[in-house]
Amino acid sequence: MKKLLSIFALVATLGLGLAANTYAEDAAPAAEAAAVVAPAADAVAPAEAAPAEAAAAPAPTPNKGDTAWMLISTVLVTLMVIPGLALFYGGLVRQKNMLSVLMQTFMIFSLMAVLWAIYGYSVAFTGGNPYYGGLAKAFLAGITPDSIAATFSKGVVIPELVFVAFQLTFAAITPALIIGAFAERMKFSAILAFMVLWFTFAYLPMAHMVWYWDGPDAITDAASLETVVANAGWLWAKGALDFAGGTVVHINAGVAGLVGAIMVGKRIGYGKEAMAPHSLTLTMVGAALLWVGWFGFNAGSNLEANGYAALALVNTMIATGAATLSWAFAEWLLKGKPSMLGAASGAVAGLVAITPACGFVGPMGAIIIGLLVSPICYFFVAKVKYWLGYDDALDVFGVHAVGGIFGALATGVFVNPALGGMGVYDYVANAVGEYNFAAQMTAQAYAVGTAIVVSTVVSVIAFKLVDLVIGLRVSEESEREGLDTSEHGERAYHS
Repeated sequence: MKKLLSIFALVATLGLGLAANTYAEDAAPAAEAAAVVAPAADAVAPAEAAPAEAAAAPAPTPNKGDTAWMLISTVLVTLMVIPGLALFYGGLVRQKNMLSVLMQTFMIFSLMAVLWAIYGYSVAFTGGNPYYGGLAKAFLAGITPDSIAATFSKGVVIPELVFVAFQLTFAAITPALIIGAFAERMKFSAILAFMVLWFTFAYLPMAHMVWYWDGPDAITDAASLETVVANAGWLWAKGALDFAGGTVVHINAGVAGLVGAIMVGKRIGYGKEAMAPHSLTLTMVGAALLWVGWFGFNAGSNLEANGYAALALVNTMIATGAATLSWAFAEWLLKGKPSMLGAASGAVAGLVAITPACGFVGPMGAIIIGLLVSPICYFFVAKVKYWLGYDDALDVFGVHAVGGIFGALATGVFVNPALGGMGVYDYVANAVGEYNFAAQMTAQAYAVGTAIVVSTVVSVIAFKLVDLVIGLRVSEESEREGLDTSEHGERAYHS
């Protein structure tokens, strides 16, 4: 626990301190800012379109182009998980544990898909309170092919079933990211049990707090905006910007990974025996699939096939390229040689950092975010992890949590139109509102801090409960044999 507190203190110094030290003197409360302007594309749309003001007005009809784009984006995000993440992680572990990582990823995706339909979607994307939704749409009750979900443009909708499926992939990849932190030593049954608890009490509340609101059609004047803010998720109401999941996905998962790495304990022989990746070829293939699938993750989060989707796609491309270069050159400078593992790690760090910002910043802001995130993540991966002695096997915390924190804070900086950003949209005036640096950074800091606290508390309790009931770790004999055979009775390779 002392290690955990030390790490969070360091993150707070490097991350939240960055925002606090640069606040403008005319700081305004984030909640006040949210009451004046609403984000133009605040990550993910509400679960259902706002009712028409006039009973006679016809309901908007989904555009076939938007619908097709969202179907493709859903498939692309699925590609990120299976096979993308599975191969990326699988190549990084030792040969005797390759199959176990593939199996864990495959099963977590399947489990989350079912839980999302049973209660996850309803809890995340229906009204309830600022922290948690309700069960009005449990078992997808009342959702038909004719049901519609709002986007970020007034009068523009998509089929709600498409929105359900798209959000399902986010709910599935986030828990799967966590397994890299405690790879090669945790019981398969314990992993599945933990994921159910963490999904229910960490992912769903964060998704609701950041992404739930009544939609743009519900905002017609200042009074209606106040109603929307009152009904929205807590962090959305504060004005926090997270286009595609920097807080909900990456900080949330990365912090859970760190808690797991500490509570499960180090791998046998860690720091004494060689634990090199068994196939960097597969890791590169996995990283490439992640990069391709991430276009659906980020550009799909716009929910419409328009210029903002194009902006998110371009920003995702160039930020990732910049991060790949900066990690490789940092390694080249400090170690004398650039590595394939470093390039792949840099690409993922860039994808993580641009995720919350991709629809809010301009292309030059995206390049700066990509160039800066890799050295920061590299420092945590190459130095901090060893200084503090935790065994985050595949650097989930160092890349996802640290990169997500940096990206979330950088979003607040580079959304500024003066720096090429898109600004924050005012749905009352139907125009971009005035940018307030201090208020926006306060909102971003709230989102970062909330993600850290929620994931830490839920993860500690969930791991402890699972340990008491099932036990977290495989036996020493099973760990030395490898989880492929000891947990699944199979091997990835037979030659």
